[in-house]
Amino acid sequence: MSFWKTAGRFAALAALTLGLSACGINEIPTQDEQVKAAWSEVQNQYQRRADLIPNLVATVKGYAKQEETVLKEVIEARAHATQMTLPADVLSNPDAFKKYEQNQAAITGALGRLLAVSENYPDLKSNQNFLALQAQLEGTENRIAVARKDYIDAVQRYNTMLRTIPTRWTAAIFYSDLKPRETFSAPVKAQQPPEVKF
Repeated sequence: MSFWKTAGRFAALAALTLGLSACGINEIPTQDEQVKAAWSEVQNQYQRRADLIPNLVATVKGYAKQEETVLKEVIEARAHATQMTLPADVLSNPDAFKKYEQNQAAITGALGRLLAVSENYPDLKSNQNFLALQAQLEGTENRIAVARKDYIDAVQRYNTMLRTIPTRWTAAIFYSDLKPRETFSAPVKAQQPPEVKF
């Protein structure tokens, strides 16, 4: 009789273990950590870009003294973005996330104007420092795009887990403090079709 009792307990324990592993009890925090890691990489790439800006501005400043307005826009956009204090809940706080996204978009726009201005200065375009900085900046923009895509993918997996059964129930029971994460959106300007003029 003790054999059947032991076998029954073992079977119950095995069923409980299997049930817990199938309900996503470990998958939810795993996905949460993947979202956090992807977000850290986004911030890392934005910081890399912010670190390149002072050198780029200094290089352009020597050649394009009359372009002070554009240089000032780049410096101010960088200052805005780097001085923003991110709240701990930025990933689940739509307002803070949107403000962060807008600050980064302002840097992108200002840098675009700065690089367009450089077209007016042939000496600047052939300067080795400028060319190296421009190449690094382009590489960083590509890294930002990849990091944002990885973050969006991680958020999609995580948010799906929080909204689908059975992990939805598991999250409600064991991880009730976890909330869906925010994701990046395309700026309104990018959603409009480009005007083509010949």
